[in-house]
Amino acid sequence: MTAPPAVNGHTVHNGLKPGAIPGRARVSRRGGRIRRRGLWLGALGVAVTLAAWELCAAYGLVDQMLASRPSQILVAGRDYFTTGTGRRDLLVSGTEFLAGFGLALVVGLGFGLAVGWWRWLDQLTEPLVSFAYASPRIALVPLLVVWFGIGLGSKVAVVFISAVFPIVLSTRTGVRTADRALLTLARAFDANRRQIFRTVILPGAVPSIVTGVRLAIGVGLVGMVVGELIASSEGLGYTILYAGNTFQTPLMFVALFVVSGAGVLMTAAVRAAERRLDRWRPDGHA
Repeated sequence: MTAPPAVNGHTVHNGLKPGAIPGRARVSRRGGRIRRRGLWLGALGVAVTLAAWELCAAYGLVDQMLASRPSQILVAGRDYFTTGTGRRDLLVSGTEFLAGFGLALVVGLGFGLAVGWWRWLDQLTEPLVSFAYASPRIALVPLLVVWFGIGLGSKVAVVFISAVFPIVLSTRTGVRTADRALLTLARAFDANRRQIFRTVILPGAVPSIVTGVRLAIGVGLVGMVVGELIASSEGLGYTILYAGNTFQTPLMFVALFVVSGAGVLMTAAVRAAERRLDRWRPDGHA
């Protein structure tokens, strides 16, 4: 039998270079195909829904005053961003969300890692965190307006209190559910606490952290809109309120779709980051 070819003294099987892992390569290709199929199916679902909506409105099956139609929403969106206040509203709402969400990300990750790592700190703060998480935080918006005014500060505070708790709780769970076998192995090699945290705990907590961030995006956007509904004269939330009160249904849907689309894009970005961070996980090197 002919021996497999060798490169620099290393045997090459099936044309793969030394160090290549056929199993991981196949899994990566299969994952890419699944993601592409998911994108196509998602796009098809959206197209079918929009087409059905347009046809129902055209044949009078739905009241266009209440439900509008995609073609009218498209025209309203063009006018909103070319001659209307769309760009200004997008800038205002984007600034409020990014400031509040960025603060929630920093505080949530830091506090979540701390209470997950130090049990005494978790026991000290757990009643307060549970009470704050269970409370209807949206009901605090009027109080936040009193504290921070009707400007940027109150909207940032609403986004922050909406988004911080999913990040804290998911990060804490990720730290607490670290792989016990890897912890035992690290201790067997006399790894200190800092090394264990950096090489086992933190990489292993990535999936839980990403889940918390994805949840925080949704509730943070809701907080932004609610804050603008209650105390604002600009922004996407205010546009939704104004358009609804004046029966400008297409414009209301435009602002709603912009908020929802921003959430979809940010969630997709987090998923992409998760796929890259997955290589950092301890079991990703098996």
